[in-house]
Amino acid sequence: MRGEPEVHEEFEARLKAYQGRPAAATGVGRDPVNEPMIRHWCEAMGDTSPAYTGPDAVAPPTMLQAWTMAGLTRRPERTAAYDELLTLLDESGHHAVVATDCEQEYLRPLRPGDEITFDSVIESVSGRKTTKLGAGYFVTTRTDVRANGEPAGTHRFRILKYAPAHGPSTPSERRPRPVVNRDNAGFWEGVARRELLIQRCTACATLRFPWLPGCTTCGSPDWDTVEASGEGTVHSYVVMHHPPFPAFEPPYAVGLIELAEGVRIVSNVVGVPHDKVRIGMPVRLEFRRYDDELVLPVFQGVTP
Repeated sequence: MRGEPEVHEEFEARLKAYQGRPAAATGVGRDPVNEPMIRHWCEAMGDTSPAYTGPDAVAPPTMLQAWTMAGLTRRPERTAAYDELLTLLDESGHHAVVATDCEQEYLRPLRPGDEITFDSVIESVSGRKTTKLGAGYFVTTRTDVRANGEPAGTHRFRILKYAPAHGPSTPSERRPRPVVNRDNAGFWEGVARRELLIQRCTACATLRFPWLPGCTTCGSPDWDTVEASGEGTVHSYVVMHHPPFPAFEPPYAVGLIELAEGVRIVSNVVGVPHDKVRIGMPVRLEFRRYDDELVLPVFQGVTP
């Protein structure tokens, strides 16, 4: 039965005992690396790099995890040890889960026709941490990916298994804070000034979003910014119904917005009912303050 979170040294020792045990053994990619998936990925990301097309095409490095994913089915290679670890956390009251971050290392390019195999290990289980969502444990798995039997990359995936915080005044009702790092700090500084800034390569003038440390077209590390006009259209969207989260009120629309400048950004579509959002709908940028610290760019739907 689910009760109050279990916290003591013996319990944490049981969790730590899973470190180093397999999470998935001898996994096989459902499909070889292939051009249709590369094309769909590039269209969704707005990535027009010539490296991903033609007879010598390679797959975008960030697709590394895509070749190991199972879709909506449970992978047969997932181990009993990983299931036991998650069950142990569930039964101790840490039954909520959220993915927190991932890290990837690329060892060689993947090309159409490469056959993918992989193994995963439970790399680490943290001590109990208190977060704005609630208190819990970070579980990190490391997946070693091979292409035609050769090492191709490593993917680390981290989740938080936690006991949700409760009460009307708990921090869990605040929206999650954006992750600000050296690559995107300038974007968030612009948001604080009510400016939506797009990176521009100073070598080839290509605009890019989200912010990246280098140009995906010519490879130059040098860039400046241009301010978006704020005009755009809904390129695609989803309506979120589940899972519920105290900081949000479902259902609500999340759109992939194509800005007038040609780049795309993910944000909320506001000001119109969620069931009235449509692909191609004009939208206009506005900035909304959600609490004393958080201002976010959102897009107001423009109806005829």
